[in-house]
Amino acid sequence: MAEYLTKEKKAEIFNEFGGSEKNTGSTEAQVALFTYRIKELSKHLNDNPKDHSSRRALLTLVGKRKRLLGYLAKKNLDGYRALIEKLNIRK
Repeated sequence: MAEYLTKEKKAEIFNEFGGSEKNTGSTEAQVALFTYRIKELSKHLNDNPKDHSSRRALLTLVGKRKRLLGYLAKKNLDGYRALIEKLNIRK
């Protein structure tokens, strides 16, 4: 696990977006976790522009988040809109 993502931070994200820290499978919580990881990787890549393996990991995370957001938009449109507003995701 990356050093920026501690157990406490994961529990905080899942508690805020998933309802409890045990609810790690909810779509909202997973999107929130991916968003946090994307922001941290973006900061890393601004400092280290030649780190191509991290760039590939970033693109993978963005794709996973996009698929989950598409699923959420189909299943729960109001929840989707609330989540992108709360996370400040352009869409």
